[in-house]
Amino acid sequence: MKRSMLFVALLFISAQLFSQNQTNNSSALNAAETLLNSDSKLSIGGYAQIDFNQPLSDGQRQNATLDVHRLVLLFGYRFGEKTSFVSEIELEHVQEVYVEQAFMNHEFLPWLNLRGGLMLVPMGIINEYHEPPTYNGVERPNLDSKIVPTTWREVGLGFTGRLDNASLKYQLYVMNGFNGYDGGGKFRGSDGFRKGRQKGAESFMSSPTLAARIDYYGLPGLKLGLSTYNGKSQSALYDGLADDDDAALAMADSSVVGINMLGFDARYRNGGFEARGQFNVANISNTDEYNELTGSDLGSQMLGWYLEAGYNVLHGNQSGQRLVPFVRYEQYNTHSKTDGNLAVNDKYNRTDVTVGAGWWLTTGTVLKADYQFFSNANDSNSGQFNLGIGIWF
Repeated sequence: MKRSMLFVALLFISAQLFSQNQTNNSSALNAAETLLNSDSKLSIGGYAQIDFNQPLSDGQRQNATLDVHRLVLLFGYRFGEKTSFVSEIELEHVQEVYVEQAFMNHEFLPWLNLRGGLMLVPMGIINEYHEPPTYNGVERPNLDSKIVPTTWREVGLGFTGRLDNASLKYQLYVMNGFNGYDGGGKFRGSDGFRKGRQKGAESFMSSPTLAARIDYYGLPGLKLGLSTYNGKSQSALYDGLADDDDAALAMADSSVVGINMLGFDARYRNGGFEARGQFNVANISNTDEYNELTGSDLGSQMLGWYLEAGYNVLHGNQSGQRLVPFVRYEQYNTHSKTDGNLAVNDKYNRTDVTVGAGWWLTTGTVLKADYQFFSNANDSNSGQFNLGIGIWF
């Protein structure tokens, strides 16, 4: 926890040091925001990620994989000046089809928009800004896989808006929660909530959850974000439950965990220099009862952070191309704390170092290469070499 507090302190200090001569990045948009800001009645776009991954470990040969990791088609429609619809259709690994987003947005005022449908949970950087040309590295940070289970989206309704006089943007949604139990436990120590994402696919809700985020962009070149997620996981055991069946009610209560997640993130630039960082902590209640019922090993706290820095060596080049060597250091522990008789598993306390570079031929096309060093508190070490192509239009 001391290292986590040090990380937050360093992030704030760095923000102040680099904010003086930076260009304003508050206008940076993700794919959905781009569609919402389009003047066209019908907008079409997309993004794609094609990867080569070669795992490397001592004493063991492993095949490389080549994968059309994702191909996403975006469609937006503007019904009038105030009302729009945004959708993203994702094909993963060539054969899996998902709806990544499908929501309606109605603007009452610039600071008050009603939004409803299948939406991204506004937690962290990558969950909302996950288009391959918007981040360094072939693969997304593992923090955003193990703790913030990117791409995390659920069905909900809420409000969003901008208060430019205060340099603030906010999001506030009521959503369905994770599927924690549906004939068996969905959560586990290795990757937390990831298996519980309902993704709008016949999602069920036994209690609502609240997701909120505030972004501050008042300093040139700097963007700060604070996110929170609060509620309980959902359980199929409540469906059809008789009010007077105390034994069944106790069992259903044991199949639910309470989730309180908090996140802080920062992005900034100074000429060719760019950096970002993120911190997330999730406190989970009722894990002792949940693990006893399901046979799982879910921890009572998950905690992680990363820092990343890069430099565009083509800064000032009139071609508009960017060549960015970077390094990212991340630590994430899905067993930061455990309850009851569950012992902390040190293999879930992980450290990753990623070193590589990205060459942006244009704003929406990038070639990437990096090497990742993986280790954990059990002194297990491995690595992976990655190559990637990223597209966004």
